[in-house]
Amino acid sequence: MALEGVEGLRLEIDGPVVVATIDRGDENLVSMQMCGTLTDLLSDPPAGTRVLHLRAAPPVFCLGRDRCAGNEGGLRVEAETLVALNRALRDGRLLTVAEVGGDAAGYGVGLAALCDLSFAAPTARFWFPEVEADLAPTVVLAWLPTVMPRSHAFRLTATGARIDGREAARLGLVTAASSSDDELAGLVASEIEALLRCPERAQGEIRSFLSASADPSSLDRLAVDCLVANSLRLRRVGDSKLAER
Repeated sequence: MALEGVEGLRLEIDGPVVVATIDRGDENLVSMQMCGTLTDLLSDPPAGTRVLHLRAAPPVFCLGRDRCAGNEGGLRVEAETLVALNRALRDGRLLTVAEVGGDAAGYGVGLAALCDLSFAAPTARFWFPEVEADLAPTVVLAWLPTVMPRSHAFRLTATGARIDGREAARLGLVTAASSSDDELAGLVASEIEALLRCPERAQGEIRSFLSASADPSSLDRLAVDCLVANSLRLRRVGDSKLAER
């Protein structure tokens, strides 16, 4: 059964599973409207559903998000929208499972890594391109050190290094990589089945305790403030360069 989605995001119900498919062109960039829809879905899911299965239409998983705001107020709204979805992926009412069949960059990495379970194709690549634009990915840095050692978090964000699905699993960025690209869908299906075989109440308590023990929410406000300030700085630099031409 189909749910009402938004441009670039298809939503379907398959029994107790909501399948959310990002389908927005070659880069699968997420819009603020898509982020808001996912946040609302996780906060108030359809009756009888237990799992959100997040996937994407080929060729990539998600190479980031739209950057449309041009002033401080708009930039703050965008940053807070991203943080709200991050929180919903961690603490919403649905268990979350990501199927990463293609490349993920920037905010797209967070969409996968912040799910309760995330599985990647071995050839999928993961990277954070923000540093190449002289921008610290503060929304990412609010959660990244909770899933991998600090030195690896620094290397990935400070150099923009690209890693494949197997290395992402080794570092803890995703739960596991499938043995081959063709076997990813089957792996995800079996893991969702395993979740559905177990009691919902106990799983909710497990999530609550894990979130409480590694809660980056105290950094969320700092991440928003830094992202807004840095984005405004880059816009000022860009405007001054245009004025010099």
